[in-house]
Amino acid sequence: MIIEVAHVKIKDGHNADFEAAVEQAVEVFKRVPECRGLHLQHCIEAPDEYQVVIRWDTLEAHTVTFREGPLFQEWRALVGPFFDGAPQVQHFEIAMPLVEL
Repeated sequence: MIIEVAHVKIKDGHNADFEAAVEQAVEVFKRVPECRGLHLQHCIEAPDEYQVVIRWDTLEAHTVTFREGPLFQEWRALVGPFFDGAPQVQHFEIAMPLVEL
């Protein structure tokens, strides 16, 4: 399992529009067989910043299958107009599972 974390800064005043676009984009990600889920995190201290967290089967599922395919263009058409600069993307693997306390 690979976890993509995209740090996104959006244009001022477009929070609701961006969040609605990400909700629409769920349908895009449902069509990617190697995508296992996603969620959106909103930063409290910096209200124009978000993290889009997406779970993939493999790194290549994101960097090749998705990024080089037509569904990436659908994703960017939905959310791209709200970006204030390019997203910063990193990939992670689980080192320790979540411990519920």
